[in-house]
Amino acid sequence: MDERLKDRAAIVVGAGSTPGETMGNGRATAILFARAGASVMAVDRRADSAEETRKMIEAEGGTAIAFEADVTHADDCRRMAEACVEAYGGIDILHNNVGIGTGGGPTDLPEEEWDKVLDTNLKAMFLACKYVLPHMEQRGKGVIINISSLGAIRFPPYPMLAYSVSKGGVNTLTRSIAMQYAHQGIRCNAILPGLIETPMAIEGISEQLGMPKEDLIRMRNEAVPMKHMGDAWDVAHAALFLASDEAKYITGVLLPVDGGLTCKG
Repeated sequence: MDERLKDRAAIVVGAGSTPGETMGNGRATAILFARAGASVMAVDRRADSAEETRKMIEAEGGTAIAFEADVTHADDCRRMAEACVEAYGGIDILHNNVGIGTGGGPTDLPEEEWDKVLDTNLKAMFLACKYVLPHMEQRGKGVIINISSLGAIRFPPYPMLAYSVSKGGVNTLTRSIAMQYAHQGIRCNAILPGLIETPMAIEGISEQLGMPKEDLIRMRNEAVPMKHMGDAWDVAHAALFLASDEAKYITGVLLPVDGGLTCKG
């Protein structure tokens, strides 16, 4: 039995999953953390989706509670942190998984879309950290994992300015927190998923591009050196490693999970 996270409390933000044929990164991570012994708070702005994740964890014998929150709002993040402390006695792990994407460059991207993407992808992580870090400081330990994107360091096949900028910000946020809190026993790392087959990616991008899902999947598979996309479990296993003591000497790292795409010219 995996006990790498035994007796630890983990907040997984974005622990629901968009409907589709596959599973989202946040839900897979919440399930894997619970399998490793963590008590999980499954947070999502959609209460029903968070509740579904909780039921999946408990069906396997794990411990979880569901919590509805919109982490672009400071008060929701404060309540989230307080609720986890009340339920589990503290916060050992914060996994920031919320993110959205939209197409468009500087001249055709509506201002309101820019604001929405930056609020969701970057401000939300700042706020979650803002209200969780004081609890970690009190305990003198903690782990924060932020989900960034390969789009932060590589130009995507089509303009996604707000998405790329927001994920670049996540990388800087991660390293800044890592350096500020390293001496307090708090680690902060980011995962940069490449082409991952999740409902949000496939359903969302195929709709944006007006491309049949089968064609999009084929194109994305072909773009990866390993000739296939990753899945949510690939991201979740990376998160489990970073959350565990196996990574106790790792902080400020931006870890690609991309089937070799970073190395591709």
